[in-house]
Amino acid sequence: MVGKYDIEIYNNRVHYFLTVKRNITIVKGNSATGKTELIRLIAELEANGSSSGITLKCEKKCTVLTNIDWELRLSSLSQAIVFIDETAAFIRSKRFAELVKGSDNYFVIVTRDDLSQLPYSVEEIYGLRNSSDSSKYKTYKKIYNEMFKMYNLNTYE
Repeated sequence: MVGKYDIEIYNNRVHYFLTVKRNITIVKGNSATGKTELIRLIAELEANGSSSGITLKCEKKCTVLTNIDWELRLSSLSQAIVFIDETAAFIRSKRFAELVKGSDNYFVIVTRDDLSQLPYSVEEIYGLRNSSDSSKYKTYKKIYNEMFKMYNLNTYE
């Protein structure tokens, strides 16, 4: 896959927007910023369709890859944006790194770990923060989650 793809996913409580430009995008963030919720929304939409109340806007297929038959599922995907949560143990494996290198999919990996076996660019590491207030008591209101670049190489010129 080549090119830049915008991904917008939301329900009545949260709203995410992300642009992917390379084979591997890493999303990092502190606890409770919504990293796992992003993955959960995509998985729920896949499982329940429009009855889930979730809307996804992207010109490519978006899917979640889990520990269950991950290698078989990955081999059946083409030209898709594959989301993976840090709980998937295979993301640290040599086999996964080999399959990613030969894949025509884009991968969005939500993790706090360093994945040194994967060839990702520092330009494609994003943080996740939400725009809600900082109170510890969250209300059920729409929260817009914003991706931001963790590293900007242009600042070192």
